[in-house]
Amino acid sequence: MATATDISDHTPSGADIRLVISASALGTVFEWYDFFIYGTLAASGIIGRAFFPAGNETVQTLLAWAGFAVGFGFRPLGAVMFGYLGDRLGRKYTFLVTITLMGIATAGVGLTPEASAIGFAAPAIVLLLRVAQGLALGGEYGGAAIYVAEHSPRRRAGFYTSFIQAGVVGGFLLSLAVILIVKAALPAATWSAWGWRIPFLFSIVLLAISLWMRLKLSESPVFQKMRAAGERVANPIKESFTYPGNLRRMIVALFGIAAGLTVIWYTAMFTVLSFLQTTMRVEETTAQIITGVGVAAGVFWFVLFGHVSDRIGRKTPIVVGYILTLILLFPIFWLMGSAANPGLARAAAQQAVVVYGDRCQYSPFDKVQATRCGKLLDALSKKGVPYTVQKAPSLAMSIGDRPVAPVGGEALDRALTAAGYDLTPIRPAAGNIALILIAILAMSLLSGITYGPVAALLSEMFPPAIRYSSLSIPYHLGTGYFGGFLPFISQYIVARTGDPYAGLWYTWAVVAMALVVTLFGLREEQHHTTVA
Repeated sequence: MATATDISDHTPSGADIRLVISASALGTVFEWYDFFIYGTLAASGIIGRAFFPAGNETVQTLLAWAGFAVGFGFRPLGAVMFGYLGDRLGRKYTFLVTITLMGIATAGVGLTPEASAIGFAAPAIVLLLRVAQGLALGGEYGGAAIYVAEHSPRRRAGFYTSFIQAGVVGGFLLSLAVILIVKAALPAATWSAWGWRIPFLFSIVLLAISLWMRLKLSESPVFQKMRAAGERVANPIKESFTYPGNLRRMIVALFGIAAGLTVIWYTAMFTVLSFLQTTMRVEETTAQIITGVGVAAGVFWFVLFGHVSDRIGRKTPIVVGYILTLILLFPIFWLMGSAANPGLARAAAQQAVVVYGDRCQYSPFDKVQATRCGKLLDALSKKGVPYTVQKAPSLAMSIGDRPVAPVGGEALDRALTAAGYDLTPIRPAAGNIALILIAILAMSLLSGITYGPVAALLSEMFPPAIRYSSLSIPYHLGTGYFGGFLPFISQYIVARTGDPYAGLWYTWAVVAMALVVTLFGLREEQHHTTVA
């Protein structure tokens, strides 16, 4: 039986392979740039201020991340739409459509007036554009991954498709780089007023480059062979759920592969950036540069473990990566936090904030808290100060061993400052930056070991005639919901509990689930190039 990468009687030349990888990977970089530029600016608070003003900084941040999640939420629908087209009309033309839709929607965000100018229409327009981005991305990844896999020589699919995985990282890095360049070129007031729109509009340039490169490509040899033999199925969506054994494969791909690897990846990117900027009070540009350098240094993990998976199989690296994540996730962030802001970390450890009361209900979504205790917790949450709550007959607060008045405002600021809570943005010392980079590199390792082999694995799991649909649907359900809602859920957990590390439990729980499903459900199957 031929494998998924033993694709046809025609073997692409070296030049063909290089063009396929370059066009597919660069297109992936550009498309993910378009998607991540929103998340990168959401982490800095710009998106919330411009489109989701709520009179409450916590609510504003949560709404901005909810907008981020909306795009991910529509990825599965895009997977259905474009998966159908990819299996019926071809791989090449489908991902030409997806990248065009993505580029136009991204530029549209940059052209949308702020809420101060057009009111509720602003967030409504932005959310609709995020929907369009989600639909586009739902068709992009599957097309690029399958296109490269179906051009790859035998036993090289892991290595070649790893560049698609690295391209996703490249999109995040490009979004950071463009933001930093534009910020450096403009006065701070101009950047805040309208300069942040330039990275969105820059997507038009990237779209032009992507279309130029992808128009040079020919159709996948596998699809050409199926079309010539008349072996395309009439309804690939229906067949994806009814083909023998395929539903089980899709369930494993969703809960075992996509869900696990995506929460690790987003934790390594967005959680790290948000953690440094907000929780640990690292100066915004400094945090972006550190994160960008650390992530860039870790790109090679994706290619390395894609290559390794060609030698030892796809399942082993993923399982090992999940186990390492469960062991190392919290220690990595503890290291990062203590290095990023030693004074703040020391104050949190030695001068714990405890709030006492009998009515301490706190909801991050409420613009105004109903109780005095809720208002106090809201003030602490907005400052990123960890706290614990203990039941008591009346409202009280202590910092360390010293009782303080349970009030907000300047009095709270003075009490926190006296206890060592310096909440002004800082620039870590060189040695501390090195430790942060080591922590980010470790997170990139966890991401690379699980994400590097996955495009080849998923391509090999499904029969060619329904491969685009069968791969895209579970992948984007997993990444769209488990991963796309990660910033929102983890930020809510942190705000609700007062523990800056509590949001990591969401990542840990999803990875634990994925490990169990992968261990007992994943079979390394290599399908022939036509439906039997």
